[in-house]
Amino acid sequence: MGFRCGIVGLPNVGKSTLFNALTAAGAEVASYRFCTINPNIGIVPVPDKRLEEIARLIHPKKMIPTTLEFFDIAGLVKGASQGEGLGNQFLDHIRNVDAIAHAVRCFKNENVAHDFGSIDPIRDIEVINMELILSDLQTLERRIAKTEKMHRVGAKEATLELEVYREVQSVLNQGHRAGDLHMTGEKETIFSDLHLLTAKPAFYVANVDQQELRGNGECLRVITEWAQKEGNKVVVICGDLEAELAELKDEEREEFRKELGLEGSSLERLVQVGYEILALVTFYTTVSLELRAWTVPKGTPAPKAAGKIHSDMERGFIRAEVVSFSDFIGCGSEHMAKEKGLLRSEGKDYLIRDGDIIHFRFHV
Repeated sequence: MGFRCGIVGLPNVGKSTLFNALTAAGAEVASYRFCTINPNIGIVPVPDKRLEEIARLIHPKKMIPTTLEFFDIAGLVKGASQGEGLGNQFLDHIRNVDAIAHAVRCFKNENVAHDFGSIDPIRDIEVINMELILSDLQTLERRIAKTEKMHRVGAKEATLELEVYREVQSVLNQGHRAGDLHMTGEKETIFSDLHLLTAKPAFYVANVDQQELRGNGECLRVITEWAQKEGNKVVVICGDLEAELAELKDEEREEFRKELGLEGSSLERLVQVGYEILALVTFYTTVSLELRAWTVPKGTPAPKAAGKIHSDMERGFIRAEVVSFSDFIGCGSEHMAKEKGLLRSEGKDYLIRDGDIIHFRFHV
């Protein structure tokens, strides 16, 4: 699997419309609060032109792309962290994802109500961000109380834990995200174990109407400036248009995109941003005429990448025979790459690079 992405935002910002367009999963879409109660989940293949180019040369019997799992999480409202709406039930769903796509409404539609009665993307962003911060503060308060109790009965490890918890608590109390902190070593391990919502990488999805799609609207401008100050990214999508495009055949869809001047699908743009903020890379294997894409974090050692395929391969790792995607395509085959000395033998310390085509050698 590539990564798990939760789509969050206020009610009626177009989350389910976006989810349907990305996954063609048929999630219910309606203009009333809490239309989505349990998260809709859709698994989609990650668009991968490199995978298709490799397949064109080796003609595998089976081609398996890596996948992306979307969670359409019910609309959050002001006070969700205190139980307003369906409250923490919704917030708990976010803990299961790797990244958060924060959908922000930039379209006007008299038939679709807005919680605050007007379009104001920064206000809406701040409401959701504050609810996530307040929820994290509750998590920390519970953890601190439990750890202080342990500390009183002599648990030495509790001292460092309390130091980390209070450092994070201070940042959250200032209205900042936990993800703004940078910890290393034991502190990083303690921090990660908290599974805080605001520690997750996030980006904005600006749901615009077709007039703003080319990036000239005021609403989109203010979101982009806000995201730049935070160091975040923005994916611009017209949910209604994407829903219409999803119903077309592939050739018709691509032709329509070209007419509108759109580069790639919304899914491709979202995947690209997701891979960037999570620092993910893709490698490929060809075993028994099966071509497959795998996703791992950047800097993953070869044995651990092998373990993604099967635990026996990690335990019995001997070496990785590697050729880069560009070298493979340039040579036209693995045999020619080997003859030109472009097929490398790498050991346990080798770190997987994006686009590597790998044969793992291992003993059982």
